[in-house]
Amino acid sequence: MGKRLRKPLKKEKTYSEKIVKILSQNANKVYNYKQIAAILDLDDTQSRNQIIKDLKILAAQKTIIESEPGKYLVKAISQDYYEGKIDMTGRKTAYFVCPDLEEDVFIPTNNLNRALDKDTVKVYIYNRRKGRRPEGEVIEVIERNKTDFVGVIDIQKNFSFVSTANPKMYTDIFIPKDKIGEAEQGDVVLVHIEDWPKRADSPFGKVIKVLGKPGEHNTEIHAILAEYGLPSEFPIEVETYAQKIDTSIQASEIAKRRDMRDTLTFTIDPKDAKDFDDALSFKKLENGNYEIGIHIADVSFYLEEGTILDDEAYQRATSVYLVDRVVPMLPEVLSNFACSLRPQEEKYTFSAVFEINEKAQVVNQWFGRTVIFSDQRFAYEEAQYIIETKNNTIPQEISITGESYQVSAPIVEATLKLQELAKILRRNRMNEGAISFDKVEVKFNLDQEGEPAGVYFKISKDANHLIEEFMLLANRKVAEFIGKQKKTFIYRIHDEPNEDKLIAMQTVIAKFGYKIDFRNKGDISKSLNNLLTEVVGTKEQNLIDTLAIRSMSKAKYSTDNIGHYGLAFDYYSHFTSPIRRYPDVMVHRLLQFYLDGGKSADEESYEAKCLHSSTMEGLATNAERDSIKYMQVKYMQNHQDQEFLGVISGVTEWGIYVEIIENKCEGMVRIRDIKEDYYTFDEKQYALVGATSHGLLQLGDEIYVKVKNADLVKKQLDFHFIRRNE
Repeated sequence: MGKRLRKPLKKEKTYSEKIVKILSQNANKVYNYKQIAAILDLDDTQSRNQIIKDLKILAAQKTIIESEPGKYLVKAISQDYYEGKIDMTGRKTAYFVCPDLEEDVFIPTNNLNRALDKDTVKVYIYNRRKGRRPEGEVIEVIERNKTDFVGVIDIQKNFSFVSTANPKMYTDIFIPKDKIGEAEQGDVVLVHIEDWPKRADSPFGKVIKVLGKPGEHNTEIHAILAEYGLPSEFPIEVETYAQKIDTSIQASEIAKRRDMRDTLTFTIDPKDAKDFDDALSFKKLENGNYEIGIHIADVSFYLEEGTILDDEAYQRATSVYLVDRVVPMLPEVLSNFACSLRPQEEKYTFSAVFEINEKAQVVNQWFGRTVIFSDQRFAYEEAQYIIETKNNTIPQEISITGESYQVSAPIVEATLKLQELAKILRRNRMNEGAISFDKVEVKFNLDQEGEPAGVYFKISKDANHLIEEFMLLANRKVAEFIGKQKKTFIYRIHDEPNEDKLIAMQTVIAKFGYKIDFRNKGDISKSLNNLLTEVVGTKEQNLIDTLAIRSMSKAKYSTDNIGHYGLAFDYYSHFTSPIRRYPDVMVHRLLQFYLDGGKSADEESYEAKCLHSSTMEGLATNAERDSIKYMQVKYMQNHQDQEFLGVISGVTEWGIYVEIIENKCEGMVRIRDIKEDYYTFDEKQYALVGATSHGLLQLGDEIYVKVKNADLVKKQLDFHFIRRNE
């Protein structure tokens, strides 16, 4: 007869965690076992005995203190309650981020108490013991970061749920039957959270807009905008107001401005640009120097403070450049017509005019309102052709007119001289420690239906650098002019890189044989520049460019000038793009106010505007990134049967991220789908290690992959692992 199976012993219930929680929340207060049992609502002998036992064990472990026989407490180390923000992970847990704390505090799922990602909350931090990471509990949600979410609706008989594709949104949203609106089963909808009752697992919301069916192009683009709270069109009253603005050029207004219509002036922009923010003028002076004007659309002339148009522009704060459309900051009548510096048209501008010598040094400067006449419009490709060939005949294949044409000799001469000076300006900037980020941008060729027909890469060439250098010069000199007067101004600031991130980056790039010099600040920027130059054209370029950008602080707007690390400027502002950025409009207004002798403006109110502008810029960047991801997934959907060579761009415990070399699309190969061996994650090596072969799959390795799944809603690609590239 076989052995009788023993029943497993019932695990003794302990109350240790709950005891620590009670004592921690009431630090320095003494409790006995009876009081704890009463709080826990336990009155049976077994439970009480267990509490007595747990108290003894916790005291022996020095987790709690027995102040006198049978009486226990937790000593408060410092303040108990903190205010800060929630940073959700993708695993339904979170971290509490607070400037008063040295490290982020872990918040388990059951302690979130209805807090969502980026909410401002009040948190209680449990007694922090050596060797243990602190943990906290959300006591109160002070302010919701967002209450509008995009998701797919699932309609049941008496109610509905909306689930989002956002990995940081850990709950569905419950929609009562009467708040579904026009939504049908499976629609993508925008919902507003109205309430989250105490006992409810999910927040309660209502459908405020139906965006369409999942996977449809327009639905997904509108879903991206709605997810970040960005508008897709202008309110009718704003459009109507804009249409009524007098955009004609008046002799009485010209008389108040510096007339520069006779000076040679032209614009260089992308070939598909609709709005031309900036123009350059060029004149050779008798003393051998050059007068170079940077002329910027005078948006603030038309955009009056306090109007509904100005309020709308301020709320938007920036134009949003999605893959297939632009969501402008200003209505079309201003952005594409009145303020756009179109060829062969007189326009009002705000200008920075410099006298510059052969060494590209600024000898004189002037700022103020002007009127200009643009003689010529160039696409970057055309200007590049002139720079490379010194030829004045633009061939048909790159011409924006579709025909071959001749450029006048003065414009060719001006372009070549400006190029010469721009090179010196750039070289000087690099010598000062500026960092050169020429990250490859992925662009899509779209067919008539807006479907991705192909991928190409946008690479900055000399013509791009020419425009960039003179815009940087204008931005720097305007900021310097006001900054030295110590008056309130809007700066574009950029802090030094985070050392921890640089060290983490060093660990990764060492795998490819590169290193960063940490000896002093100057060495770091030189070392980064050398690294970015060294990787150009290598398979790991995109990975290292991305890591370098991530190690940098984010540039933002502020009235507190700390300089711009990335550009190596002590003073820097945004003056050159008021059609698409509201901070530039504010800079124009302040500059004119100070030129007219105004006293220093109110710093506090401008700092609040800076914060808003920086926040909106961040949302626009995320939306732009999401639209590229969406297009990449869509493009790969049409190439399901094709094998692609990719490079491993990330390694995690659940799989590897692979970036396809020919189109920069990134997707994941899950660890369970790699059949050639049993792989486990090795944190130290940033690699997957095979159990039998001991082979490594690590950053930078080349492998062949195929599309396994392309999820348009989540904007995610999953790949099959085919083989290594031996």
